[in-house]
Amino acid sequence: MRTTYMANAQNVERKWYIIDAEGQTVGRLASQIAAVLRGKNKPTYTPHVDCGDHVIVINAEKVVFTGKKLDQKLYRKHSGYAGGLKETKARDMLNEHPERVVMYAVKGMLPKNSLGRQMLTKLRVYAGTEHNHEAQKPEVLTFKY
Repeated sequence: MRTTYMANAQNVERKWYIIDAEGQTVGRLASQIAAVLRGKNKPTYTPHVDCGDHVIVINAEKVVFTGKKLDQKLYRKHSGYAGGLKETKARDMLNEHPERVVMYAVKGMLPKNSLGRQMLTKLRVYAGTEHNHEAQKPEVLTFKY
């Protein structure tokens, strides 16, 4: 009788992927990145183990929002003090910190627990085309929409 394969942290093989975000829609891109970070693209996917791969995103400044999201979408954060709510429009966030736009979108699609936070550490986002991970020999990953 065969038993079900369950991956564990010791026998997970991780790859490095590089994704060009130029012209990609933020939400569609983030859902694909989240699947790779979780390891859902592998046949050895195990829900309770971090079996995902490392992802490098370049050209984050050239992502696209659909509809009126560029002017209507708000990013909110709170300082913890009374009246400490700060809101930033997507247009301003994309101009000032384009890496955060992709990072927040992917973070929202990962599990909300310690495993999800561990998966998010394998994501590196860069506004331009330059990155310092050539030594890892990342493979180019493209998505079909």
